[in-house]
Amino acid sequence: MRIFVLLMTTLWALTACAQPPKTTRTPMTPVKKTEEEWKKTLTADQYRVLREKGTEAPWSGKFNKHKEDGTFTCAACGAELFTSKQKFDSGCGWPSFDAAIDNKRILTAKDYDLGYARTEIMCANCGGHLGHVFDDGPTETGLRYCVNSVSIDFKKVGVKPVTAAH
Repeated sequence: MRIFVLLMTTLWALTACAQPPKTTRTPMTPVKKTEEEWKKTLTADQYRVLREKGTEAPWSGKFNKHKEDGTFTCAACGAELFTSKQKFDSGCGWPSFDAAIDNKRILTAKDYDLGYARTEIMCANCGGHLGHVFDDGPTETGLRYCVNSVSIDFKKVGVKPVTAAH
């Protein structure tokens, strides 16, 4: 009987702590493309991050230490997401922002992929995975949008952005 109780307790503990299944479901967004269409318009790295929810290595992204004035756009669809005024150096190895241009431009979802709850951020226009937002930011917003460089492009003030072929 003790073995049965021990087995049932162990089984209960394992199922109670199980993570929800990883989802690749894309939220309802204005831009609608098939995965084949995305593969044709994005680089392999962009596809891995934006469509498969991957992450680039810390300190490897081209926008981590970027200092120019302008607007950061979604690399998949060109939607304007963040400005250089919202960017700060968090020391985490990815570009960090304390706010979005407009909260309606960013979708959020709970992410349990690492075994604990995080908040994933996605482009509201195309559903592309951008990174995560944390509540440990140093500014008055208290937020740190931690964004993969490969998921964004940059539009210099007064200059059209250079983006992946769309």
